[in-house]
Amino acid sequence: MTVILLRHGRSTANTARTLAGRTPGVALDETGRAQAEDLAVRLGALPVEAVVRSPLLRCRETVEPLASVLGVEPVIEDGLVEVDYGAWTGRVLSELAEEQIWSVVQQHPSSAVFPEGEAMAEMAVRAVAAVRAHDRRLAEAAGRDVLWVACSHGDVIKAVIADAYGMHLDQFQRIVVEPAS
Repeated sequence: MTVILLRHGRSTANTARTLAGRTPGVALDETGRAQAEDLAVRLGALPVEAVVRSPLLRCRETVEPLASVLGVEPVIEDGLVEVDYGAWTGRVLSELAEEQIWSVVQQHPSSAVFPEGEAMAEMAVRAVAAVRAHDRRLAEAAGRDVLWVACSHGDVIKAVIADAYGMHLDQFQRIVVEPAS
């Protein structure tokens, strides 16, 4: 199986420099919408057989043009949803950098638990499990290896990549995942 891990396009929270988390209604901005259209062109010629996405709006808006070109219905996967940042949700990133837990998130994310939110280690387990489950389902349904796209969020994708590389979660901050990459 080959999965293309796709981060959603640039969102209004990205430009506002806030931590959107699971806030409902966070949409792509104008640049993000253009990125989604460009992704449809870049990936639309590939033999992609499935598109799986986080349930959040910014992922839906990112994959809609691609799914239309491919003629597939995106599958919503709760396991690919953004980290539950709890009390950090909606806050400005520069303010969060002053919080004591910020250094833990940056240097030892495997031990980070967001106030009133999710542990990074729990997110990593659910995200990796979701990707592996779709790999199995698609292989069983097609009877062969297929190419598919999973659209999610920066930290979620970094956790999946770290796992694929055999890296400890504490090293995942070394991975850079830009919007629409």
